[in-house]
Amino acid sequence: MSTIYEMLEACTGKNQVFEQEPMSRHTTFRIGGPADWFVVPQNAEQLQAVVEACRSRALPFFILGNGSNLLVSDSGYRGAVIQIFKNMESFTIEGTRLRAGAGALLSTLAAAARDAGLTGMEFASGIPGTLGGAFTMNAGAYGGEMKDILRSVTVLDTQNRIRQIDVSGLGLGYRTSRVKTENWIVISAELELTPGEIEKITARMEELKEMRTSKQPLNYPSAGSTFKRPEGYFAGKLIMDAGLAGASVNDAQISEKHCGFLINKGKATAADVWELMTRVRRIVLEQYGVSLEPEIKLLGEFPELE
Repeated sequence: MSTIYEMLEACTGKNQVFEQEPMSRHTTFRIGGPADWFVVPQNAEQLQAVVEACRSRALPFFILGNGSNLLVSDSGYRGAVIQIFKNMESFTIEGTRLRAGAGALLSTLAAAARDAGLTGMEFASGIPGTLGGAFTMNAGAYGGEMKDILRSVTVLDTQNRIRQIDVSGLGLGYRTSRVKTENWIVISAELELTPGEIEKITARMEELKEMRTSKQPLNYPSAGSTFKRPEGYFAGKLIMDAGLAGASVNDAQISEKHCGFLINKGKATAADVWELMTRVRRIVLEQYGVSLEPEIKLLGEFPELE
């Protein structure tokens, strides 16, 4: 075993560190080459130890949730991927407060809030990511955003200190936050919800589910919205108006159901996706003078955007 393997295993225990792990197993795109190291800490203490070990060795690392907003290079990732999903996911509800680990799925938390008669998370019930990722990018849908329900976040900062940050100090904006810009790592969060009627909450969640099912290509692997919403426009409409619905590079395709989504029809590679994204950006810029910015995160090596 290598010294890096032993170092990471010492932080987490046996059977929690994997070498050359295919990232296609851990993204909703079902795309991605191997990570040199794939580490699965069981709690905040192990997470802190793994991050400290990586920093002490200058070993690049990436914090992974559900992999729902991620495109990994075909060549993989030269460093350690640290997965918090499936482990740091416990939660409690006390009154109107919901406290949860960063690895908890938004859909799970939304269902728990509904069952407790708490409203405010309906918009998040269909977002496939984890709590940590959602607050990092201030995820939102159907008129709601994570900033609307957040009270505070506990993070691991760049000095490996655990800090609790109030929502007012997080700089939450459209698909951004201080968590993202300052490279903090979310450990847990506390949400403030509102008492509501379970029947009405359930009805709203079902309504949103029907809207997603009817408008989004949920039957294919994807990473959600491919591009951010440009100010004054909608990315999907620009792409559609540019005549790009159904455009493809091998098995990577612009969804004909919703042009804001780029889907994997079976065997798409990261190179296919990137080539198609580049083509879409170029054509939209030529036709409308609007530069589309990727919303999905990129991990590994990719060519420069044109």
